[in-house]
Amino acid sequence: MDISQIQEIKTNIQKVMIGNEKTIDLVLAALLSGGHILLEDVPGTGKTVMAKSLAKSIRADFGRVQFTPDLLPSDVTGLNYFDAKSGEFVFSKGPAFCNILLADEINRATPKTQSSLLECMAEHQITVDGVTRPLEDPFFVIATQNPLETLGTFPLPEAQMDRFVMQLSMTALSAGEELSMVQRFIKDEPLEDLSPVCSKEDIVRLKQDCKNVYIHPELLKYLVSITQATRNHSKIENGVSPRGTLAFLRAAQGYAMVCGRDYVAPEDIKEVAPPVLLHRLSMNAAYDARKSAQAALSDILSSLPLPTEDWNGR
Repeated sequence: MDISQIQEIKTNIQKVMIGNEKTIDLVLAALLSGGHILLEDVPGTGKTVMAKSLAKSIRADFGRVQFTPDLLPSDVTGLNYFDAKSGEFVFSKGPAFCNILLADEINRATPKTQSSLLECMAEHQITVDGVTRPLEDPFFVIATQNPLETLGTFPLPEAQMDRFVMQLSMTALSAGEELSMVQRFIKDEPLEDLSPVCSKEDIVRLKQDCKNVYIHPELLKYLVSITQATRNHSKIENGVSPRGTLAFLRAAQGYAMVCGRDYVAPEDIKEVAPPVLLHRLSMNAAYDARKSAQAALSDILSSLPLPTEDWNGR
């Protein structure tokens, strides 16, 4: 298993991004796991730059959709139009026909438009007027949203949230990191000079390798015990779905690869648990649900014993 290209992608992204090393690792883990990510943070923290840096690091097709209240589903997926010259209907592909799609400010679109991404995110295909067209592998959605502004926004429904393997936030820069950012950007625009370091075929191969990352049977039991516990916790109304359990598994395998290993360690599971599971939990108390979910998951992780063995053994 050659995982050197993962480090090359990370190094390339860090030519633009300052700090946020853990977030970069988790984004790459999500990419390898075959899932999609939701970046939720206030404006100006680097969400779009993160997405563009990743896209420019891979020799692949990049699409971007700026979600607004008047955006239509056909503006995302494409539509059939009548070509007077040929006398027949012709399909015009939408921006979703790409390898990496940036869905910017996704919660500003209406639920009808948001749902246009459900099929392509879950099944890697798009159906328009009864005709289904497959999407090329890899297909990776990076959606962003601003958690502060609620006017003119439409919260993503649970079905949509469950399609994201992770929900992430950008970490605040230290004074030294912010100074480094200013010095880096004072004369140059590193994003414009960024060149790809791998192809989309390399990503497809790495995604296949991710499925072969070894996870010990005891760790599988530990992972399942965590998702089972979310369904029996007193503060949680609806726990993690079976699809969430599979996303949890793939994310742990992907994170192990990013860390340079071909096997999953217990720390990988605990590291990816919050970004994979928190947005899948429906809490009994609606007030400050995010903090309630964090407290409940922390309670679950601390109450379950962490397995200890040689996890590299087959």
